[in-house]
Amino acid sequence: MAANSWFSVLTSTGGSLTSHRLFSTSLRPSSFFIPKADSQNQNHKRKVLNKSSSSPPEKVAGKQKFSRRSKNEGPFANADGRSSSSETGRSQSTAIKSFGLQKKGKGIMLDSKDQQVETGSIQDAAFLNAVVKVYCTHTAPDYSLPWQKQRQFTSTGSAFMIGDGKLLTNAHCVEHDTQVKVKKRGDDTKYVAKVLARGVACDIALLSVESKEFWEGAEPLSFGRLPRLQDAVTVVGYPLGGDTISVTKGVVSRIEVTSYAHGSSELLGIQIDAAINPGNSGGPAFNDDGDCIGVAFQVYRSDDAENIGYVIPTTVVSHFLEDYERNGKYCGFPCLGVLLQKLENPALRACLKVPSNEGVLVRKVEPTSDISNVVKEGDVIVSFDGVHVGCEGTVPFRSSERIAFRYLISQKFTGDSVELGIIRAGEFMKVQAVLKPRVHLVPYHIEGGQPSYLIVAGLVFTPLSEPLIEEEEDSIGLKLLTKARYSLAKFEGEQIVVLSQDIPIPGTWWRNRAHYPKGDDRGGKMVLANEVNIGYEDMSNEQVLKLNGTRIKNIHHLAHLVDYNILVVLEREEAMSASASILKDYGIPAERSSDLLGQYVDSTIEQSEATNHGEFGYEGLLWA
Repeated sequence: MAANSWFSVLTSTGGSLTSHRLFSTSLRPSSFFIPKADSQNQNHKRKVLNKSSSSPPEKVAGKQKFSRRSKNEGPFANADGRSSSSETGRSQSTAIKSFGLQKKGKGIMLDSKDQQVETGSIQDAAFLNAVVKVYCTHTAPDYSLPWQKQRQFTSTGSAFMIGDGKLLTNAHCVEHDTQVKVKKRGDDTKYVAKVLARGVACDIALLSVESKEFWEGAEPLSFGRLPRLQDAVTVVGYPLGGDTISVTKGVVSRIEVTSYAHGSSELLGIQIDAAINPGNSGGPAFNDDGDCIGVAFQVYRSDDAENIGYVIPTTVVSHFLEDYERNGKYCGFPCLGVLLQKLENPALRACLKVPSNEGVLVRKVEPTSDISNVVKEGDVIVSFDGVHVGCEGTVPFRSSERIAFRYLISQKFTGDSVELGIIRAGEFMKVQAVLKPRVHLVPYHIEGGQPSYLIVAGLVFTPLSEPLIEEEEDSIGLKLLTKARYSLAKFEGEQIVVLSQDIPIPGTWWRNRAHYPKGDDRGGKMVLANEVNIGYEDMSNEQVLKLNGTRIKNIHHLAHLVDYNILVVLEREEAMSASASILKDYGIPAERSSDLLGQYVDSTIEQSEATNHGEFGYEGLLWA
């Protein structure tokens, strides 16, 4: 059997290991882990993946398993940057700080062969004082019970100063934060920090500290150029194994488009062999000149490999900061909006009338992308802003290297226009398109933190999301899972609305029904049981397609239909009068999330009412 491989986020926290399995397109069993803080308070909700017998008497670091799904990135996903390959190695002018994240707890630790060192030549280096320790208190949403949150837990990580009262760290270090504090090297005072921007896709977060005392004597770090292979690299942070600053050394092993575990995206990444442990997340990596060349954020674990860590390069960091400066917020990396296939086969190129050994085939176009107006399935993309695309889906990179085509896309910003050279039925033409962020039918992360929900007569509705799939992985049907993985959003704002599963029975201690033996129903029911919904108790994790014959576009649309339609199957007056007692019996504060209280505005594009082949779910919650 092929050995399992893992990407681990560099966070250490109290609690058990957690697994967030989404989906893998690889033939080899592979998983992408981000170090997300999980405490003992969450042990009842998360699975223990592994316990290391050699780990210290601290708790095992929590990890979340993430993997790519082909519908989002396709064979060629987005990468960061705006300029051509000749500009890739230019030095950066923006100042940055060190990073790192350590979860207070157990963890599967890296090999101790890469020893952490603090030599005399480095110990007094000024750049070490720019690296700070991050203390974060997290309160994550409960996606199975969307009206409440999970128990609070804490974690620690690393960050670094970039000047102007700001610091950089990893997004996963401050995910679902309720309080963030930072502490400087050699100081015993913790200062309150505020999260200004959070880039999930690139796993970067921007923090600010208002205290003037914190910034006294501070010297912000500065960006260095993109390193070369075998360049020396020094990683600094506050990892597991101690409270003081840690320094590890290694070299640059590889530079290529890399899977980012936290954002389930693919951007430029630097692979190094310096030891990176839970707690290093958000900390800086330096070259021999003391310039920051990136931010440590994840590691690769496999039975077949050792000492593989990853650093977010300064090109990606600069993109994040410039995006924030342009818009006053982080807008994200854009995408081209197509699923592509390599054209290595000569017979395939001949069939498509491609005269030379170049180009990639457009297999599918996302309906929500601007490119859907100018590119069709079956077209061959042979150039991007004048840069020729090879038949393996690569483009020139620096002087003598090649890199994935998606790297050029990620160099752009949201709203940028690009020129594509395409071959259609043997004819070459050029088309223009505007780049936008990808519209996810099933999002990896919930904007605003708390999922939306609607309760009608004891039936709980919520949009399908990847965190919900993770929590309900043992009960999500194969058809619904397949739709979540491979279907594309037909219009902006489209959601898959499902009936939520695993509602607690009052008076029982309950978290996730999957933890009970098969056939054991003591954990909960599928609906909030009441006389008004007799016969519907076993409805679970099914998509709701229509209400009174009207196709449901999203959770806001469903709430609107519920408010202004008449019930057929459930008596409206009886259902509404029963709602108050149901909420009281189950200790639920409101029948719907706060974002559903406003007036519904239909901004979506009207779609055909015809049902697609293979569509499934409850065709009619019928109001009477």
